[in-house]
Amino acid sequence: MSVFIGIVGILLLLGVCYLLSNDKKNINFRAIIVLILVQLAVTIVMFKTTFGNMIVEAISNGVSHVLTYGHEGISFILGDLVPADGSIFFFNVLLLIIFTSTLLSILTYIRILPMAIKYIGGALAKITGLSKVLTFNSVNSIFFGQSEAFLAIKSHLDKMNRNKLFVVSTVAMASVSASIMGSYMTMIPPQYVLVAMLLNALSGLIITTFMAPTKEAEEEVINIKDASNSKSLFEAISAGALDGGRIALIVAAMLVAYVGLIALVDGLLVAVIGLSFTQLLGYIFSPIAFIMGVPSNEITTAGAIMGTKLATNEFVAMLEFQPLIPGLSAKTVAIVSSFLVSFANFSSIGIISGSIQALNGEKAKIVATFGLKMLLAATFVSILTATVVGLFV
Repeated sequence: MSVFIGIVGILLLLGVCYLLSNDKKNINFRAIIVLILVQLAVTIVMFKTTFGNMIVEAISNGVSHVLTYGHEGISFILGDLVPADGSIFFFNVLLLIIFTSTLLSILTYIRILPMAIKYIGGALAKITGLSKVLTFNSVNSIFFGQSEAFLAIKSHLDKMNRNKLFVVSTVAMASVSASIMGSYMTMIPPQYVLVAMLLNALSGLIITTFMAPTKEAEEEVINIKDASNSKSLFEAISAGALDGGRIALIVAAMLVAYVGLIALVDGLLVAVIGLSFTQLLGYIFSPIAFIMGVPSNEITTAGAIMGTKLATNEFVAMLEFQPLIPGLSAKTVAIVSSFLVSFANFSSIGIISGSIQALNGEKAKIVATFGLKMLLAATFVSILTATVVGLFV
């Protein structure tokens, strides 16, 4: 029954996207059908085949093993500050971002990552008929954050119309950065982090192809030299470490602010109406959780976590979700975990606009005009990804 509800939920979501389209006559239905088939194939392979399970397990174990080397650096700096049998979020989770950001910077500098992204994006463009720049940006956003993702396509921004700007901005908001992937894996099941990162790239193209169709572009050339500004390997290492440190501090500051504010709002609402902020969010988002395939007895809990993520950020939501996981069904854990793996929240509107502003002031003015629609589309991306995952769990 939950699978049937999930399928109906996907059809309803795509129907809403169609109604919100600004150019219904030019919707590329061929691309949408191909992307949905690829999405289903990826999910089936990862969750329903022995080969896929082995790949997911190998990658998860590999990432976990690599992160242990990052802990060596943390231990060197902090010594015995972190108890062997305990866990301090800033030390054990956030500081790992520095290490993973450095690895990402090295792989980018030596062109391994940009080259892979270029050819995967090119293959996606060929089978869908979509713009190479858009498919490249979609795959690129699997690995890079909201700010860094635009660097590799900065030379194309001048030629982008409103719809193309909407696509690249929404896809960036609906993705996450590989530099914080390891941190997510310490809070929610790793397999859902991996599959959501892949599916979000496809879901982003599906949703935006409905809402902001783009016409077939002239021959586009992707220059992977734009992906890194570093002039040497050591500069790449330094840049990655400093970027990671900045991200860790920003996330820490945001968590202090948001967790404290939620506690304050919870206290005020309980005193006034007898319901906490998270309980209210649970009731508001429970219908969405239901059509995504979450069991009816868990929709309020799932809705509360989903609403918290939209109102604050994914880290706050994951911290609230983590202790609930043992008591929830496997389907709810899969759906909610997959939903949380994205940057779709209110604060990201400013981050996206600021990132474009740094590269092209004129285009940033256009992006600023569709901020809320961009957030709605990015949230739809998370809903689509999570619902597809739920079909196979």
